[in-house]
Amino acid sequence: MSVRTRDALGGRAAVVGIGATEFSKDSGRSELRLAAEAVRTALDDAGLAPGDVDGMVTFTMDTSPEITVAQACGIGELSFFSRVHYGGGAACATVQQAALAVATGVAEVVVCYRAFNERSGRRFGSGVQHREPSAEGVALGWSLPFGLLTPASWVAMAAQRYLHTYGLTPEAFGQVAVVDRKYAATNPAAYFHGRPISLADHAASRWIVEPLRLLDCCQETDGGQALVVTSVERARDLPHRPAVIAAAAQGAGRGQEQMTSFYRDDLAGLPEMDVVARQLWRTSGLTPAEIDVAILYDHFTPFVLMQLEEFGFCGKGEAADFVAGESLPINTHGGQLGEAYLHGMNGIAEGVRQLRGTAVNRIPGARRVLVTAGTGVPTSGLVLTSDD
Repeated sequence: MSVRTRDALGGRAAVVGIGATEFSKDSGRSELRLAAEAVRTALDDAGLAPGDVDGMVTFTMDTSPEITVAQACGIGELSFFSRVHYGGGAACATVQQAALAVATGVAEVVVCYRAFNERSGRRFGSGVQHREPSAEGVALGWSLPFGLLTPASWVAMAAQRYLHTYGLTPEAFGQVAVVDRKYAATNPAAYFHGRPISLADHAASRWIVEPLRLLDCCQETDGGQALVVTSVERARDLPHRPAVIAAAAQGAGRGQEQMTSFYRDDLAGLPEMDVVARQLWRTSGLTPAEIDVAILYDHFTPFVLMQLEEFGFCGKGEAADFVAGESLPINTHGGQLGEAYLHGMNGIAEGVRQLRGTAVNRIPGARRVLVTAGTGVPTSGLVLTSDD
């Protein structure tokens, strides 16, 4: 894939199975078991058996390696196994890797998964407590001594600049929280099922790091999510309508760091997501106006606004009003703010459900879905379409 030319991957693979555990704050079981449960459920959903699988893809920052999960699930020989770096930025890239393997004949059926006890075990929100020396750790050395210790503190820097640049108040971020929680309230799988919020609730929630309030920050979740990818041709013989991978992309911008890219010329945008957006539009041949549903990575509300602007759904500084207008359905499962924080994998599953017509908050006639992965880090994205 090139940042300058259309690639040849689009339309050659599809997501055919999705499976998840329950989303909780205390799973009571190991991360390996969560992964195995999600994988087996996804294979059942796809109408496939463990013996059909010959590829596995996951993230780094994971305690359940591909080979171990394969053993736990009864999967046999593997011809492809891979991990993608940069936390939540890896979510859509796992599907890209799977599609690349399928399209080139390296593997026929590839499972992508993510599972962790992110609430009852290691909590990413607790920030940096210990880090082995590394090249990328040098960048953190310019921030940690001054109190920028947590993801919220890193994002707050860009969020404050965004508000200043466009003359906005923190209420702009509340628009995202309200919409996400509205959808979560009607989703029985969501942790915040039955609990919508208002802009007043957002404004009354406590400060975490100004200008971010509690309701601007995603929750921390125990759980697992898995996806099954195979060729479009094989997908047509399986039980569910395939979600065709019309485009898949990764992106890193100039001056990119992991959450601390503070030395760029402009902090009010997400250049890495602009790289992804250009590739997705070029390869899919679609425009923002043709997207029916957007599942945008929402670990923090400000970065949802910036993503909408990078993808061209609205002008710079206009995303809060765009969200409030609800002309584009966003995070119809409730997002990571409302459903669960599974590093974006549950968002991909929601995109598949929308195309199948089985989503709880179904958008009638949805045929084209944009899904994005973690922001502030090297990231990834997908355009999923119906096979018709």
